[in-house]
Amino acid sequence: MDLVRSTSRDTNARMRILAEAARYDASCASSGSTGRSGSGMGAVQLSGICHSWSDDGRCISLLKILFTNDCIFDCAYCANRSSNDRPRATFTPEELAQITMDFYARNYIEGLFLSSAIQQSPDYTMQQLVRTLTLLRQRHEFRGYIHVKAIPGADQDLLRQAGLLADRVSVNIELPSEASLRRLAPQKKLPAIMGPMRQLHHGILEAKDSPDSRHPFVPAGQSTQLIIGASPDSDQTILALCEGLYTQYGLRRVYYSAYMPTNQDPRLPWGIPPPLVREHRLYQADWLLRFYGFASSELTVPETPNLELDLDPKAAWALRHREVFPVEVTSADYWTLLRIPGVGVKSAKRIVANRRLFPLHWDTLQRMGLVMKRAQYFMTLRGQYYGEEDLDSAKLRHRLQQHSGMNRRAAVGQLPLFPDLPTQGAHGALQSAEQAASYG
Repeated sequence: MDLVRSTSRDTNARMRILAEAARYDASCASSGSTGRSGSGMGAVQLSGICHSWSDDGRCISLLKILFTNDCIFDCAYCANRSSNDRPRATFTPEELAQITMDFYARNYIEGLFLSSAIQQSPDYTMQQLVRTLTLLRQRHEFRGYIHVKAIPGADQDLLRQAGLLADRVSVNIELPSEASLRRLAPQKKLPAIMGPMRQLHHGILEAKDSPDSRHPFVPAGQSTQLIIGASPDSDQTILALCEGLYTQYGLRRVYYSAYMPTNQDPRLPWGIPPPLVREHRLYQADWLLRFYGFASSELTVPETPNLELDLDPKAAWALRHREVFPVEVTSADYWTLLRIPGVGVKSAKRIVANRRLFPLHWDTLQRMGLVMKRAQYFMTLRGQYYGEEDLDSAKLRHRLQQHSGMNRRAAVGQLPLFPDLPTQGAHGALQSAEQAASYG
């Protein structure tokens, strides 16, 4: 394999290699920059520039890069696995810190997303990442956003240091079950992944209770990523795992990445990748877990443990529980309103806040953000039902599929998280929807 060595002349070559290697990590919720290349006013270095979104809705440009892609592990699904014959590259902490500052000084980026393959050992790799962050924070006095990937199996003190230096730390689970890890990534152990998550969670809770705000610990929280379709794990298994991560470890986000075949290995599915709509449905179900009061056990049924691809999980749940509907919007509580297809978090809050002040009308509900073409089949307004009478479940399913527009969008590759919001492509659609917070 070709190892690109650390000389100043090959910086651009290493940037291309390590930025390309980092693109498989979806957990910074980025969409790659596609600006104009070449020289001249406004020209930017495209390698490694990606976009993420802050909690207040701002779009943030990040340098997304690996410290090294020279890995000692041989995970079947990973493009950077040790057995792959591909160019390898490594930065030093000093080089990567200086590159970050150079990009920041030119206003190309506002922050850094730093990950790494495992070089030599987990401890050695984590030491290099911590050294990079220390140089940025202390020598260069960089106060921008930093998201760093923790290395499973690294020393706890190194993880603590990273938590004090970074805004967000994530530990990628990657595969949804211990059996899948044993089969596809035998060098990785589930306790080595869950242990850092537990430590980060405890550190975050302790920092919140501490009156000393000078040394915040992972102030933007922790996240993780799951690869979907590389293993036979069902959506039911995936959602139950994620529900546990949210409740037990306080994760801010779980990111789902549809498996893209990059290696030929008898343990892996080869040829046609899993449908992208499956990743899309998992994001929708994840939203229901975090903001809509659903339990993972409600979103699938034992006889069909995967989410339906032709209908969003909330509408699918409503069709399985038609005895719950119609719901009277003038009197239902907040959590019941959230169960109505077409009603989102913002619109449910507006209904509860305003129905005490003035009578609700059809056009009023539309202005509040309800998607009435779906909600009409599951609600009444002062006793009046506006949907078509006597629709059986099959016909109602057809109506919901028509109104969602998913069949048309899926055919051309557009998969917005929320069909009634504008798309920004792949993970960008997810982020615009996250800020709108109105999944119906």
